[in-house]
Amino acid sequence: MHFSDGQVPAEYRRYIGVKLLLIGLAGGLLVLGLVVSISMGAAHIPVADVGRTLMGWAVSKRYDVIIWNIRLPQALSAIVAGAGLSVAGAVMQSILRNPLGSPFTLGISHAAAFGAAFSVMILGGGIMASTNADAVNITNPYLTTAVAFFFSLAAAGVIVAVSRLRGSTPEVMILTGVALGALFTAGTMFLQFFADDVQLAAMVFWTFGDTARASWSELGVMTAVTVVTSLYFLANGWNYNAIDAGDETAKGLGVRVDRVRLIGMMLASMLTAVIIAFLGIIGFVGLVVPHMVRRLIGSDHRFLLPGSILAGGLLLLASDTAARLILAPHMLPVSVLTAFLGAPVFIYLIIRGQRR
Repeated sequence: MHFSDGQVPAEYRRYIGVKLLLIGLAGGLLVLGLVVSISMGAAHIPVADVGRTLMGWAVSKRYDVIIWNIRLPQALSAIVAGAGLSVAGAVMQSILRNPLGSPFTLGISHAAAFGAAFSVMILGGGIMASTNADAVNITNPYLTTAVAFFFSLAAAGVIVAVSRLRGSTPEVMILTGVALGALFTAGTMFLQFFADDVQLAAMVFWTFGDTARASWSELGVMTAVTVVTSLYFLANGWNYNAIDAGDETAKGLGVRVDRVRLIGMMLASMLTAVIIAFLGIIGFVGLVVPHMVRRLIGSDHRFLLPGSILAGGLLLLASDTAARLILAPHMLPVSVLTAFLGAPVFIYLIIRGQRR
């Protein structure tokens, strides 16, 4: 069957156009969601006043404090964390060639939780504050996040080292992640067993993923790491497409598969570690979002990666807003909602994989 000269290009343009339209729609929804999220809470702020305040127009000093000091950094943290975890999950699923691959199947979150527990228990990083709610406070958040970050990177380093010794096959990396997750979970339980009430409460509090705890400086660090690693992933979209076709095919196309896989693993793990170190454990975002985006725009990483970035930010922003409203004026940690969302999807993926 023959096509005219303009028929195939027209179909290709339509193919690209639909995907770009969906990505643009996600971007528009993300901007709209940001404004709506800032307006909602225990103290309602009209959307028009939110827009005026964000543009620098003086509306009210009360609104300025609520928006600039509380809600905007929390909303932006949700967007950045969702985007980072989602793009890391999409890359790991590709380079591991495993639909269950995500930052959390590799033991990174467990390593960060152990680091936080170690900081609170051994280094004295948490106390019970004398407030009306008797809330647990992390007295030295920089120490706690630094130690969590160190152990997260240590876990990523072990995964890369083992893959170099045994060959960077998906099975080796996944099994190494499972083993590391079990190891760091056991370490956390060991520390909790010897903790007093105050230390135990502080450790449990930190493990709840919460976007409200990030300040502007911490948001800046997360944003910088997310932008740099995401640009690298986007630049390697064609390489990930080739790897999806098989290692031999990718090597035949000139892709240095082992190098791409190892660098991608390290950067995705580092990105996840930074987010977990600052916000706590937010599970399943890196697993769920890439699968949702694949169903809409396919597996072409030129579109899957930017789609995952936008959809991840939108999903976590919506989850964070809902968590803020469910028990208002009290705020529910967003990790609770993401766990309720992600667990059924995870079970579904396992069942689908078994059927195949």
